Amino acid sequence: MSNTSRFDPGLWAVVPIKNFGHAKERLAGILTASERRSLFTAMLEDVLQTLSQCPALTGIVLVTREPQAQALGQRYGARSLIEQANLGHTAASTVGARALAADKGTSMLQLPADVPLINPDDIDALILAHGNGPAITLAPSRDHRGSNAVLCTPPDLLPLKFGDDSFKPHLAASRALNIEPTVVERPGLALDIDTPEDLVALLATPSATRAYDYLRSSGIDKRLIDQRES
Repeated sequence: MSNTSRFDPGLWAVVPIKNFGHAKERLAGILTASERRSLFTAMLEDVLQTLSQCPALTGIVLVTREPQAQALGQRYGARSLIEQANLGHTAASTVGARALAADKGTSMLQLPADVPLINPDDIDALILAHGNGPAITLAPSRDHRGSNAVLCTPPDLLPLKFGDDSFKPHLAASRALNIEPTVVERPGLALDIDTPEDLVALLATPSATRAYDYLRSSGIDKRLIDQRES
């Protein structure tokens, strides 16, 4: 899909995706490059499957240069905005927000690709809590440092800034706009996978996700246990 394609008004999910070869580099101390790629692919498919099951969403947009992500997205009816360069999570999310706003997209739900426990009820909870525009709804990570979901009406309302400490800056930026953001805390949204401790937390929550199955079938779960016991 070209960057000039049109978006119908409604609520669009935007998922920024870096090149798979650079995915989850903070796990390099415990996972090989091939394992990190496989895990990231599994998590992305978990997220896409959930989003495809949400009738309240008008559509799904992936912002990426990764051909495998584009092909995977097509299987779930997602459209792709092609980045001109790999500029990072914040820049990719902003590309999506601006594209929707330029086409009068009503709202944007920004989600990362590494929240494998997300389910349709989590999306419904965000939408139910969200007010009439202008409005901002945030879902924090489990340590309340990161922002694991950002719902904005209109799409480009909030200046986005992602990273390890994005939740409080997003709260402050919302209030600087004289908008009190709604905060929604959900277990399925709280766990994003960046560190070995996050993998342990995922394994401690048995689920029917591809990410959980991959960690078990690949033997990574046993490797984590051995490292913690050594």
